[in-house]
Amino acid sequence: MSMDRPPTDSPLGHVTDYPDSYDAGLLFPISREVSRATLGIAHGQPLPFSGADRWHAWELSWLNAQGRPQVAIGRFDIPADSPFMVESKSLKLYLNGYNNERMVSLEAVRALIETDLSAACQSGVMVELYAPDALPAVVSAPEGESIDAQDIAFNRYLPDADLLSAGGDSVEECLRSDLLKSNCPVTLQPDWASLMVRYRGPRIDREGLLRYVVSFRNHADFHEHCVERIYMDLMARCRPELLTVCAYYTRRGGLDINPWRSNFEALPDSFVKLPRQ
Repeated sequence: MSMDRPPTDSPLGHVTDYPDSYDAGLLFPISREVSRATLGIAHGQPLPFSGADRWHAWELSWLNAQGRPQVAIGRFDIPADSPFMVESKSLKLYLNGYNNERMVSLEAVRALIETDLSAACQSGVMVELYAPDALPAVVSAPEGESIDAQDIAFNRYLPDADLLSAGGDSVEECLRSDLLKSNCPVTLQPDWASLMVRYRGPRIDREGLLRYVVSFRNHADFHEHCVERIYMDLMARCRPELLTVCAYYTRRGGLDINPWRSNFEALPDSFVKLPRQ
């Protein structure tokens, strides 16, 4: 199993003191290059998809000028073409560093987070912060037709692209599974997600797709890498003309990550949160 393991100096998987002050140096970038090379995406070549990794930060707080705690919900969009992504525990530690910092305004916090994440990822990261009473209605119904109720047998729990197939006339459909599970590549803690696949092309065999989704169950890799692997496997085995793959992962440590990869549509601007999240 090939994966881009973080270096040993990464905070992930180690006992860590939680910071009591702001420190941009806590952010730990992880290169996307190694994982993409295993998928046949050569460094320096155009990506076969566009998209972003959308993070939601549900535990964000700081002090105002009078020392009164302020709280907000954050949305961070890291472009898929950024050279680096950010390790989740390092982002949690970084955000916790604001807890005792006096900041002049919500906008000042937003701008500082945006600057620091953009520097860590070496790309323009979009950051939005919402006060609790200004957050739009966020709970959305899952998109797509569920494929999970199929009464079929499963026996593969490591990713196997040979399970995928497609054929026949071109169709347009959106499919969903709530059975995606993978594991953190360092701590091996489970990561749970709802997967959405929207495509136009030969009809994807639903039994094979569900078996393929379940085959990630014992796989250890980062959320972003899993979604890119699913995207590349679907393109190689099913040959859709248009394809979008998105995984809505459940939160851990106050953060959820939603990688979106597509060759024809952009990540929606609306604030989307599924019931499981």
